[in-house]
Amino acid sequence: MSPTLRLYNTLTRTKQDFAPIDASNVRMYVCGPTVYDYAHIGNARPVIVFDVLYRLLRHIYGGEHVTYARNLTDVDDKINARAARDYPGLPLNEAIAKVTQTTTAQFHRDIDALGTLRPTTEPRATEHIEEMKAIIERLIARGVAYVAEEHVLFHVPAVAHLVKAPKYGTLARRSLDEMLAGARVDVAPYKRDAMDFVLWKPSRDGIDPGWPSPAGIATPGRPGWHIECSAMSMAKLLTPFGGGLACDDPMRNVFDIHGGGIDLVFPHHENEIAQSCCAFGGGEGAPRMANIWMHNGFLQVEGEKMSKSLGNFVTINELLATDAFGDRKWPGEVLRLAMLKTHYRQPIDWTVKALEEAEKELDRWYALATQFHYSPALTSKPMLEALSDDLNTSEALTEMRTLYKKTGDGDGRAGSQFLANGKLLGLFEYSLPQWLSQKPVLKAVPVEKVETLVELRLDARRAKNFAESDRIRDELAAMGIALKDGKDPATGEPTTTWEVKR
Repeated sequence: MSPTLRLYNTLTRTKQDFAPIDASNVRMYVCGPTVYDYAHIGNARPVIVFDVLYRLLRHIYGGEHVTYARNLTDVDDKINARAARDYPGLPLNEAIAKVTQTTTAQFHRDIDALGTLRPTTEPRATEHIEEMKAIIERLIARGVAYVAEEHVLFHVPAVAHLVKAPKYGTLARRSLDEMLAGARVDVAPYKRDAMDFVLWKPSRDGIDPGWPSPAGIATPGRPGWHIECSAMSMAKLLTPFGGGLACDDPMRNVFDIHGGGIDLVFPHHENEIAQSCCAFGGGEGAPRMANIWMHNGFLQVEGEKMSKSLGNFVTINELLATDAFGDRKWPGEVLRLAMLKTHYRQPIDWTVKALEEAEKELDRWYALATQFHYSPALTSKPMLEALSDDLNTSEALTEMRTLYKKTGDGDGRAGSQFLANGKLLGLFEYSLPQWLSQKPVLKAVPVEKVETLVELRLDARRAKNFAESDRIRDELAAMGIALKDGKDPATGEPTTTWEVKR
């Protein structure tokens, strides 16, 4: 029996037991990328964090009982700018389509290399314009949104006067004055209040894509950022109502988990809650769009905030191909393990040293894990306890190291548990030759030759020809290969594992 899953809820600022609304259909939504360029390493953190949670939920409830939605934002000013830059001769919509197709494919290639599972569904903003417009119409009808100069804006002060509406600022735990002071607010003259935010805006001719506008606005327009995620999560995770939206029962307009980076708490997630609950219910004491809100911490590079101006802006693709300090490639699982060493809610410092340490550890682990057969049923209890404690990946890795030592001491069951645990973390997706072939140090070292020499040395050990055994060990050492001898716990026969020395 699995331990009780406990997750930290940003909404309550407490760690609480996870009780799915429907155990046969556990539902999670995570804010995905804006597809206008290569994703940076900071984008990889929520991808990896919520991939581990997805794997854990599937382990507990069964893969067919978990729905994971991660959106793709394909309506954005940065996309429009790149389309105009890269495809100046094409009609706007065609140029935008080319940009988003290319960058989405790049994103998928990069995160596939990180060992992440594809979500159950990846809704695109452009596929759910009608749902966005339907929500906007409901908000206008309920008196919390208004039309001004061809814009539709959400009126934040009106939330306080709406029955069964959540208090604005509950997620961020800040007052309106604090949020206004800390936000980059566009105080346009047509706003009734400085905190009001855009639900719909007019399209600029020849610059932006456009769709027929809601609320009787004659000019074509496009959605604001926040309304996109409300519509996409509702369309994919809630009971259909009026074109794929939620129903009028506020207690049914909620899913289990909403995730994203800590930078999204305000204004993005705060605004999602406000517009979703004001459109479909979910007031004080009732669920607020999602029962649990989870946020991963910030990432900095070599002790500094990542930014293009500092020259330390690093994409996933660059790390997979080369780093800033030399001509080498990092296997995707190295990036993954380096990320998992820090608890997801804590800030992480992304360093070359951390990557080197993760790679050395994976070299040792692969040589061991690939000797065993995989069974998810052999996942160890301490591993499940660690991950069930708010995804404590640091403690989970401690269990991996404990099992590694036990296996080296001849405990065969520990080896099988080691492999199963690693798989749950998204590791060990390759055979040993495949893993080693990704590493530049082995370009001049054929894996087949190493394995042949290791087998010949085992034959020499069995025959007690220690001189030949030592000669082969020295030959392998000259090739940069380190050996570790042991015994098969079942038969007592000699065994040998190997790894590349650094």
